[in-house]
Amino acid sequence: MYYLYNAKLINTLSAAGKSISTLQKPDKIFLENTNLSFALSPNNTEKGSLREAFFMNQLTNAGHAINLPLKGDFYVNDQFTFEIGGKGKSTKQLTGIDNSFFAVDDMEAGIGNKIPLWMFGLLY
Repeated sequence: MYYLYNAKLINTLSAAGKSISTLQKPDKIFLENTNLSFALSPNNTEKGSLREAFFMNQLTNAGHAINLPLKGDFYVNDQFTFEIGGKGKSTKQLTGIDNSFFAVDDMEAGIGNKIPLWMFGLLY
């Protein structure tokens, strides 16, 4: 895993406050680029995994610190909680969490705390 991470083939995600050594396994593993999913398994790509891999890729390459939160999918810069999903994603998952947002696919413009997922591509 260590060598795959250093070769920029995967991104790893660990819980906030958890130290990672070369011998520990991360909590989540994503392919570094969504194109790798199509190259490795073109007939078996999962839309949810592609969304999360895209989000992780864009924010990691833009220099943001990302951890795994207790609720939600990503905790960015020890400040913002993000849930990734499709257009019909329910907002119940992050109710009561300050600075929480939804990165939503299949949406042209944001509304409330829902941000179109494609906009994170502008960070790179």
